[in-house]
Amino acid sequence: MTLTTIEAALLLFVVGCALGSALLKDTLAAVMAFAAYSLGVSVLWLILQAPDVGLTEAAVGAGIMTLLFLLALSNTSSSDVNRLFEPIRWRTVALVAGFVLLIGVTVPALPAIGDPNSAVVGGEVTQYYIENAYAETEVKNAVTAVLAAYRGFDTLGEGVVVFAAVVVTLSVLRREVVA
Repeated sequence: MTLTTIEAALLLFVVGCALGSALLKDTLAAVMAFAAYSLGVSVLWLILQAPDVGLTEAAVGAGIMTLLFLLALSNTSSSDVNRLFEPIRWRTVALVAGFVLLIGVTVPALPAIGDPNSAVVGGEVTQYYIENAYAETEVKNAVTAVLAAYRGFDTLGEGVVVFAAVVVTLSVLRREVVA
């Protein structure tokens, strides 16, 4: 699996934003770095041909979470910032590096994006959904059939989480307008 120039640049951007979010001393700058990280990850999901995950990441991660963080910052007091970055805790760096290394070792085992011979694309489960989705659910789109019928409870749970996030956001915004 080879990375294109755009994918490599985006990956470096995401890693840089993650480091900035973790190391920046200024809380507002850390929130902005987190928002940029989330937006970069959503673009990565779009490149990996998962637009539903990318749009959710953009809406929840870069949108709602950034808004909530900014509202929390506006309601708290901050002291003067003397340093730009937090001091590095080397034990934490070692743990994170170990985790990244462990995850990185598994990447070569993943099939190439769009590989027609991958186990996911040509597997039994995929074939079952393609062959039986319309007959069992009467939904013409196989992806919609999987999300709405076969994984209905999972999709319902995701809907509840998004609904709860919207309700909390609106209640916080309402308090901000009233106060």
